[in-house]
Amino acid sequence: MIDVGALRALRSVAALGTLARAADELGFTASAVSQQIKRLERDVGVPLLAQAGRGVVLTPAGQSIADSAPEVFQALERCAEAARSVSAGAPRGVLRVVAFSTAIRGLLAPALPHLAKHCPELKVQVTEQDPDQALHSVDAGTADLALVHDADGLPAPLPGSLTQRLLHTDVGDVVMSRSHPLAKLGRPLTGADLAGQAWVTSPPGTVCHQWFRRLFPDADPDVRHLVDDFATQLALVSAGEVIALIPRLARPPMGDHLVARPLRRQPKREVRAAWRLSADASPSIRAVLTHLEDRLG
Repeated sequence: MIDVGALRALRSVAALGTLARAADELGFTASAVSQQIKRLERDVGVPLLAQAGRGVVLTPAGQSIADSAPEVFQALERCAEAARSVSAGAPRGVLRVVAFSTAIRGLLAPALPHLAKHCPELKVQVTEQDPDQALHSVDAGTADLALVHDADGLPAPLPGSLTQRLLHTDVGDVVMSRSHPLAKLGRPLTGADLAGQAWVTSPPGTVCHQWFRRLFPDADPDVRHLVDDFATQLALVSAGEVIALIPRLARPPMGDHLVARPLRRQPKREVRAAWRLSADASPSIRAVLTHLEDRLG
């Protein structure tokens, strides 16, 4: 009988490349993961890992088993979901959600009190992860539901074992002091309006920095500060020296002294929920999606 935990360990090594990274994901030591895979090797009767320098690689047999593992996990999950639906349709147990920080702040956190009220037997466990890692976690079975966004306008590649749904389209606005001259304009702002302004913006490599650079494709804007935390950006904007481009989902309460003005060409990103196809009938996933969609209107 093949041990499912050992199969999951092999699948994680195949996806992440090292025993150490697989151990971090699974919550074990590297030695424990190695022992699980050795037990799996004894069960199937062939080597599954081979030394490669200081690391390991999967043998052809190991890669074949790792490639087949999602089918095993999906079959087990379908059986579990069928059993849960027969015993009771109410959401219950622990639902592991992975999401990027803005989705946690702007979507999940506001929905949790309503979920607790309407689904008292459901415990939602939230972990912050970037979209690529979040999708891998759901595919690997270490998470149940992921909230991800598209990077630079392109959705993260979706593993074949997952399905997804568009939840929300987030846009960015320019935030400034209420006394700023641009705050008095009664129309969406253009790139010409923003020329010559001083800015605080998110660091390079972030979606918000990509948005910002598209505002000035042929110019070198006056960036005074690079700050990843949006509350800190607002603090610098409040000082009156700079303005900022901030996604609506990520925007903390501003107070009466600041205003947000829309752009004529609004930067956008799509926020999607992703889960395993084998868990498509999960009452817990359905409950969370329904509460998120109800909140978004």
